[in-house]
Amino acid sequence: MQRLAAGTGSRQERVIAEMRRRIITGEAASGALLSEIVLAEEFGVSRTPVREALKQLQTEGLVEIRPRVGTFVAAPSRRDITELFEMKELLEGAAARLLAQRGRVREVELLEENVRQADLAVAADDRAKYAGYVEEFHGLLITGADNTKLEAHYRMLMNQLAYSRLVVTSLQQPGRALQSEREHHVVLDLIRSKDGDSAEQVMREHVRASRRALLAGLELP
Repeated sequence: MQRLAAGTGSRQERVIAEMRRRIITGEAASGALLSEIVLAEEFGVSRTPVREALKQLQTEGLVEIRPRVGTFVAAPSRRDITELFEMKELLEGAAARLLAQRGRVREVELLEENVRQADLAVAADDRAKYAGYVEEFHGLLITGADNTKLEAHYRMLMNQLAYSRLVVTSLQQPGRALQSEREHHVVLDLIRSKDGDSAEQVMREHVRASRRALLAGLELP
């Protein structure tokens, strides 16, 4: 990794932002050792801002600090993923209901375009491209709910899940991409018909199905 140039923000904030990005995207693999000395040299800072940055990332559930052993990228267990997906189910279900209550807002139009493009990706069996549309669909659902508290909790949850990596894994299960897209269509139809209760129920079922596909593709304790 290249040594990063100094930015306008504080040194600690720069380290937090970049390390958070690496962990979420999978550039820093689960279980990887994070050396304070190496990171300090890379970022061009002393060990103090690196140490404080890692403490902050620990509070976000992204790293694990083991006294007298070292700091590691968090590697969620089966139970961790199950619990986090239970929270994801609650938040995304609530978001679907809230969006349905808002009527035809801009996010609904964006969701319509999302499923059109996602259909093409599924038809082409382009799972990498479809994974991007999956993330976008769920993100639009959250922003469309127009609830800042819900969105804040959701973003932190997605960071802890390192969601980008997990989407790709779940879509490796045979037939999951096609089924996932069908479920997106149903959720969107219910939102457009302003049926908030049904939209919430179907969205929660969709998250549960995604969790099952994910766990089937992971080797976890």
